[in-house]
Amino acid sequence: MKEQEIRGFQSEVKQLLQLMIHSLYSNKEIFLRELISNASDAADKLRFKALSKSDLYENDGDLKVRISIDKDKKLLSITDNGIGMTRTEVIDNLGTIAQSGTKTFLKSLGKDKAKDSQLIGQFGVGFYSVFIVADQVTVRTRSAGNTTDKGVFWQSYGEGEYTIADIEKIDRGTEIILHLREDQSEFLDTWRLRSIISKYSDHITLPIEIANKNEKNGIITWEKINKSEAIWTRNKKEISDKEYKEFYKNISHDYSDPLIWIHNKVEGKQEYINLLYIPTKAPVDLWNRDNKNGLKLYVHRVFIMDQADQFMPHYLRFIRGVVDCNDLPLNISREVLQDSDLVKNLRISLTKRILQILEKLSKKDIEKYQKFWNEFGLVLKEGIAEDTINKKTISRLLRFSSTYNNNNIQNVSLEDYINRIVNGNQKKIYYITADNYISAKNSPHLELFRKKGIEVLLLSDRIDEWMMNYLPEFEGKSFQSISKIDESLEKLTNEDKEKQIEIDKQLRPFIQRVKNTLGDQVKEVKLTYRLTETPAIVTTDANDMSTQMAKLFSVAGQATPELKYNFELNPEHPLVQKTIKITDDKLFFEWIKILLDQALFIEKGSLDNPNEFIDRMNKLFLS
Repeated sequence: MKEQEIRGFQSEVKQLLQLMIHSLYSNKEIFLRELISNASDAADKLRFKALSKSDLYENDGDLKVRISIDKDKKLLSITDNGIGMTRTEVIDNLGTIAQSGTKTFLKSLGKDKAKDSQLIGQFGVGFYSVFIVADQVTVRTRSAGNTTDKGVFWQSYGEGEYTIADIEKIDRGTEIILHLREDQSEFLDTWRLRSIISKYSDHITLPIEIANKNEKNGIITWEKINKSEAIWTRNKKEISDKEYKEFYKNISHDYSDPLIWIHNKVEGKQEYINLLYIPTKAPVDLWNRDNKNGLKLYVHRVFIMDQADQFMPHYLRFIRGVVDCNDLPLNISREVLQDSDLVKNLRISLTKRILQILEKLSKKDIEKYQKFWNEFGLVLKEGIAEDTINKKTISRLLRFSSTYNNNNIQNVSLEDYINRIVNGNQKKIYYITADNYISAKNSPHLELFRKKGIEVLLLSDRIDEWMMNYLPEFEGKSFQSISKIDESLEKLTNEDKEKQIEIDKQLRPFIQRVKNTLGDQVKEVKLTYRLTETPAIVTTDANDMSTQMAKLFSVAGQATPELKYNFELNPEHPLVQKTIKITDDKLFFEWIKILLDQALFIEKGSLDNPNEFIDRMNKLFLS
C-alpha cells in the first residue's frame, strides 16, 4: 500500500456511529439493504456516464453485485462493479457526512431510543449502518476509467478514525468486507441473507448474486437471487403493499413506511411512468436552503440522474419517487431539463396528480390527512404564492386553528369555515395572525367576534402573514384581518347606533385631547365598540403593512417603514372612564401612555422601551 495515512472522522460521523450501533440494533439487518442500494446507485451512475464514454465499462458491461461469506474468518463481502470511487471521493463519502441538516439532526436527538430510531429513519442510515453488525470494515475501490494502480483502501473499527491508502486493484468498482461481531454470526448464513434480500432488495434492477461453494471440489458458483425487475414497470395489480414500501425505503433511505403512494403509466402524447411517494415524516433537512430533493429520473429504464427537482414545484419538495420517461434523450442534462417544454408539461401533470391524491385523502381519511398536514402543512402553504394554476386546489387543502375549536390543532378547512357561517350576511372570512397560538387565541381583537359568535381563523405560523397576501378570496368570500380597520367590522358594532353617536359626541373633546397628547406617535385616535374586556387596541389601515409582515421583514434583515397605528379606546372600560375624568395634564399623559403601551405590547409582543413602561406603571401604582 502507498500513501497510507490515518485520518479522524468528522465529529458528526462519530456521534452518528455511536447512535447507529445503539439505537438501530433491533433492526440491524437493514445494513445489507443500504449496501445493496449503494451498489445499485453505483451501477446506475456508471451506465449514465458510459452513454458518452463507453470505455468506462473496461470490457465488462455485465453489471452486478456479489455477496460472499467466509464462516471461518467471520467475513461478509459485498462487491459491485459499478462506478467506484477515487481517493478524494472515499474521504468525502466515508469520512464525512455531506448530507444537509446533519448538525440539526444530531442536536434534536434525545435519550429516548424510540425517538432516536425514528429520527435516524428520517435522516437515512447509509453506509454507516455496517457498524451495527461489524467491528471492522474494509473497503477496496477503484473509480471506472482510472488505471489499476489508482485503487483505494479504507479501513475503520467504527471509532474515532480510519486508515486510507493507495492500492493496486484490477477490477473497477467497490468491495466492502465486514468483519462481523461475535454475536452476529446469523449473517454468515446463506438462507438468512437470501431472506433479507428478498425482503428489502428484490426489486433492485441490478442482479444480486450469492456465492455457493461446493464442499467437495471447492468450486464456487454464483446464483442470482433477486428478480431484478424495475418495480415501476410492473403491473401495479401484481405489486404488493410490502413491495411498494420496501422500494420507497430503498430509494429514500427512510426508516419509516410511506404515508401514501401513486403509481401511474401514461400513454398518448407523452409516455412516462411515475411512482411517487409521500413520506410519513418530514426529513430533518426540509427547511435547509441546500436541501437535496427531487425524483430519480430514468429514460427507457436507464438511470439518468438523482434529485431531478425540475419535475416538482418547490412546495412539493418532500415528494420522493421515480419518473421513467420515453420521450427524453438519454444524454439530457440538468440545464436542458430546466428549459424543456416536455419537462414543464410533466411537472404540471405530476403536480396536479399529487394535489388530487391529497384532496382525495383529505376527504376519505381525515386522520391520515391530519398526519400529513402536521408534517408538511407549512411547506404546502408556500404553494399559495408559488402555484397560481393550482391555487384553488391548494386552498382547499389548507388547515387552520380557529375559535371554533378550543385547541391549537390545525384541522379546520376553509370549506368547514364557510359551512359553519350562520349569518347569511357575512361576506368575509375573518382571521388574525400572531406569533403563536396563545397570542392569537387571547387577542383583544377577538372580543367582538366571541360576543357575536363569529368564527375567526387563528394563524400563528411565520409563513401565514405572507401567505395571506396571495390568498384574496375563497369561494367568493374575501379574507379580512380583524387587526385592520374595515367597514364591515364597524357594521358589526352598530347594535345601538344612536347610543354610540351620542357617546362619540360627548367624548369628542376627550379624543381631541388624546390626539394633542400623543401627537405623531399614532396615526389616528378614535373610539371603538369592538371591545368588551380590554381598554384599548391599536389597528392598522386596510392598505398598510401589518405588524406580522413587519416582523417578517425584520427577521429577514430588511428595512421596513415605520408603522403608524390607529389608537382605539373602549369608552365603556373603567380605566378609560377614569382617564376621561383626569384634569391634570401630566397625569393624563401618564395614563394615556400606559393605555397606548399596553395596546402596543398586545399587538407587537414587545415594546421599544419596556423599562420606561414599567417605571411609569410603578409610579402610577404608588400615586
